[in-house]
Amino acid sequence: MDEENITRIHQNGKEYILIGTAHVSKQSAEQVKEVIASEQPDAVCIELDKQRYQSVTEGNKWKEMDIFQVIKERKATLLLMNLAISSFQKRMAKQFGINAGQEMIQGIESANEIGAELVLADRDIQITFSRIWGNIGLKGKMMLLMQVIGGIFSQESISEEELEKLKSKDMLDSMLEEFTQHFPRLKRPLIDERDQYLAQKIKHAPGEKVVAVLGAAHVPGIKQEIPREHDLKRLRERPPKSKVPKIIGWAIPILILAVIAYTFWANPAAGWQQTISWILWNGSFSALGTAIALGHPLTILTAFAAAPLSSLNPLIAAGWFAGIVQAMIRKPNVGDFEKLSDDVHHLKGFWHNKVTRILLIVVLANVGSSLGTFIGGADVIRLFFENM
Repeated sequence: MDEENITRIHQNGKEYILIGTAHVSKQSAEQVKEVIASEQPDAVCIELDKQRYQSVTEGNKWKEMDIFQVIKERKATLLLMNLAISSFQKRMAKQFGINAGQEMIQGIESANEIGAELVLADRDIQITFSRIWGNIGLKGKMMLLMQVIGGIFSQESISEEELEKLKSKDMLDSMLEEFTQHFPRLKRPLIDERDQYLAQKIKHAPGEKVVAVLGAAHVPGIKQEIPREHDLKRLRERPPKSKVPKIIGWAIPILILAVIAYTFWANPAAGWQQTISWILWNGSFSALGTAIALGHPLTILTAFAAAPLSSLNPLIAAGWFAGIVQAMIRKPNVGDFEKLSDDVHHLKGFWHNKVTRILLIVVLANVGSSLGTFIGGADVIRLFFENM
């Protein structure tokens, strides 16, 4: 048996066999099948959480999605990022005529064939994103969105040699490599913490022989972390939300309203100028974002009308209203959900599919509204000093 990409660890009477894989490599999937068949382990650990396991094993799960619930629960951005990352992975897999995550699928199938216990060893991806999101600030959030979207929508092909180099990286890590250079703190939630989580789950897998199917980037870290004990509960904690964004979120609209109210009292004509400026900047940028997402004319109008008001209340967002109106006018059907996994392979598909178009509308309308708030707010302050 080829021992390349295989790491063996013996500890406390147990043997751990770590298979370092590339998530879009046919050779990796074949090696997983060969190792499990020859080793006959008691347990097989795979680098998936429950959500990604269901995505792999229940391809039709998208049909059950309630798009209105996604918008109401403020999950549109997270879902769009998940689909975008999936797009990047599936596009490379399609280039080489294989299924994305085939090595994980093979791990599941092989575990079932030999009657081994299947262990979902990775941390919930939403918790990982949450811990990343809480570490980068507003500028970082904007950079992260641009990095992810730019990486996915790049149409460059990769060679077989470059594909094999991915065996030294996690798929998510490879997409965020440049980003983590600007934000070194992200290495901890993205790689280090997941190494600890994976190591602990692998260590506590039942039986005396355990095979773990992993992205190769995690193998060195897991090898180092297995001898140590890690608190899974702590690693699953979502970071406490900072009060600063909430304070700023309320302070800006209160300041804007106070400035406009005082201006109306002192100079009504200037107050009307401020009000019109606020409405035009907010409404126009939010409407522009919605138009870029190819929203229905009524959806664009909704974004324009909602943004000036939603910008004064941090509890609501223009994108939610625009997304709901779009979902009512262009409600996704079963076919849209069925084609979702194929449509996200390419840039055009994100705009063509009714599901992802709604998500784009929510995100871009909110981004536009945020830009309008800063520019409109600055213009309100300018008019205040000019007319007082």
